[in-house]
Amino acid sequence: MKRTLRTSLTRTALMGAAIAATTACAGGSADEDVAYVARDVETLYAEAQRRLDKGNTLFAAALFDEVERQHPYSPWARRAQLMSAFSYYVARDYNKAIANAQRFLSIHPGNKDAPYAYYLIALSYYEQISDVNRDQKITEQAKTALREVNRRFPQTEYAADARLKLDLVDDHLAGKEMEIGRHYQRSGQWLASALRFRNVVNNFETTSHTPEALYRLVESSLALGLKQEAVKYAAVLGANYPGDEWYEKAFELVDDNASGVTVG
Repeated sequence: MKRTLRTSLTRTALMGAAIAATTACAGGSADEDVAYVARDVETLYAEAQRRLDKGNTLFAAALFDEVERQHPYSPWARRAQLMSAFSYYVARDYNKAIANAQRFLSIHPGNKDAPYAYYLIALSYYEQISDVNRDQKITEQAKTALREVNRRFPQTEYAADARLKLDLVDDHLAGKEMEIGRHYQRSGQWLASALRFRNVVNNFETTSHTPEALYRLVESSLALGLKQEAVKYAAVLGANYPGDEWYEKAFELVDDNASGVTVG
């Protein structure tokens, strides 16, 4: 093959999300006939690559797996392991993508394509992030995996993309905290709500949710009779987001309920 594995993976890594969205519907089935037929390694690998290029991703993954089964000691087997993981990723079979990439790393931890394997694991978790109304365990796993890419390979293009995705993950986690906090407010559980909003302010301060979290802390503090705390949070909101709509609302709330109170 004229293309190297590195060239192919670098290109496909940057296109991963787009490819997944456009080819998953044509992913085919891993149950298609992959009966054992002895074939030379280059022919088998080329057929797997052809299937992948055509969007028949699950069948491609099965063929890449077959490369390793038939030729376990060939250099092609190492390439096929990672290409199988990528094929499963494109097909949105994220569990198999993660498992195959982790297996590649366990066998070839120092391989030149290890950064991509770590990145593929992170992407596979990231693509599974659910909406804020559901359990966020997978979001935490995505965050851990993205951090690992950035920690191990900080100068790579994979780390640069991981850092961007980490910002989105934090925003997602902050959104979950906000959703829970607002639920507690509606239930009149003001102390519990304040704990959630403080978590946003303390741990996700760079996200888009921080101004609202500060406003909600003003609300919760007033409901708890902590007027001085309410004024403090309103002051922080005004100092950091002076033109924000949440500051305007906080100012009105404090003016109506804690006028004349100063921060000690």
